[in-house]
Amino acid sequence: MTDTLHIVGGGMAGSEAAWQAASAGIDVVIHEMRPKTGTFAHKTGDLAEMVCSNSFRSDDDEQNAVGLLHWEMRAAGSLIMEMADTHRLPAGGALAVDREAFSQGVTERLMRHPRIRREDTEITSLPADGHWIFATGPLTSDALGQAIRAETGAEALAFFDAIAPIVHFDSIDLSKAWFQSRYDKGETEEERTAYLNCPMDRDQYEAFIDALLTAEKTAFHEGETAGYFDGCLPIEVMAERGRETLRHGPMKPVGLTNPHAPDIKAHAIVQLRRDNALGTLYNIVGFQTKMKYGAQADVFRMIPGLENARFARLGGIHRNTFLNSPTLLDAELRLKSRPHIRFAGQVTGVEGYVESSAMGLLAGRLAAAAIKGHSLPPVPATTATGALVTHITGGAEAKTFQPMNVNFGLFPPVEGLKGGRRGRRDRYKGYTDRAKADWTGWLGAAG
Repeated sequence: MTDTLHIVGGGMAGSEAAWQAASAGIDVVIHEMRPKTGTFAHKTGDLAEMVCSNSFRSDDDEQNAVGLLHWEMRAAGSLIMEMADTHRLPAGGALAVDREAFSQGVTERLMRHPRIRREDTEITSLPADGHWIFATGPLTSDALGQAIRAETGAEALAFFDAIAPIVHFDSIDLSKAWFQSRYDKGETEEERTAYLNCPMDRDQYEAFIDALLTAEKTAFHEGETAGYFDGCLPIEVMAERGRETLRHGPMKPVGLTNPHAPDIKAHAIVQLRRDNALGTLYNIVGFQTKMKYGAQADVFRMIPGLENARFARLGGIHRNTFLNSPTLLDAELRLKSRPHIRFAGQVTGVEGYVESSAMGLLAGRLAAAAIKGHSLPPVPATTATGALVTHITGGAEAKTFQPMNVNFGLFPPVEGLKGGRRGRRDRYKGYTDRAKADWTGWLGAAG
């Protein structure tokens, strides 16, 4: 038992941590409270269940930081990336997956591994000894949250994350909507037509904004405050920031041509992306919301092509809890007050499926090395993984710490490359070339 790694939470980070440690020859127990103890956001007891979008975002490993993170995880033998590639759906330049097949695939692979077993138990306290990774995600249970607060002496920070709605494909009016990826991105015809587009003229857009602003919203519980993560703002909050905000965000009309009216440029466009391999479900891209269910159906049916939409799932809102990691965690993701405990995933203050999985990958490798009696070299801050862990464990300002997606702003500058918009393409390529070389070197040195 002293050499067993216990992982609390079977989401993206916990699943990846388990795979990495078991692949290194360590016995692993995954403690997952679902399905015995559920959450309002999860629907199954599967591991690595996707509760929000089905997208891992950009897969461009030369010009995009999250695409680079994909590359690093693949190079490190990531189970999450392997299953994402196996269950990939057309999504232009993005990596989207069939969410049910993906989580089922992750669960099957983990449960077939001879060094991994699962216990459907809820851990409600911090253990006094052993080897532990807490990857309980943004929906950490109240009991465990209280135990963490008691240990750290600090209030857990929280923000609200909203879920986008999903529409049945056969209820979409294709005489108004059309298939096209923005700027026709993608190497195949399937990729170039991965999105469904619903156009709006100016009057329709203005009416839609009015409806968003006046729709009945979900009320917060007493004592709760709403500090939204900017990468996942509810659409009505974006609309409150200015009537043109959505036209420059999820409803931007650029890079698309309506084949039903090729000479008419849309004022705004709503995009939907396939949510399952059968193509029977589509999610409305970027349309996270906290409107009440009845209001959602009324407002979203104002979108041309969705007048008769049937919803497989309406949007929702939930509280996401995370640590003040710059204060509480060391560079190896260990709780400073209890170094036998590591944290990984969204609870550390990274945002996104891929970022969470990457922190699980790193925590699993660090824990495996510690159990074997040695340590790993620090991850270079020039890599996507290293930039993230450096940010959350000391690079960020503790007083203003908020969840963060991976982005090139977290990377040390590349000498000799000019800044500004015009030099961006060369600069991003410089970041990714350097990161790939440094990550490959780190993997070799880490064994």
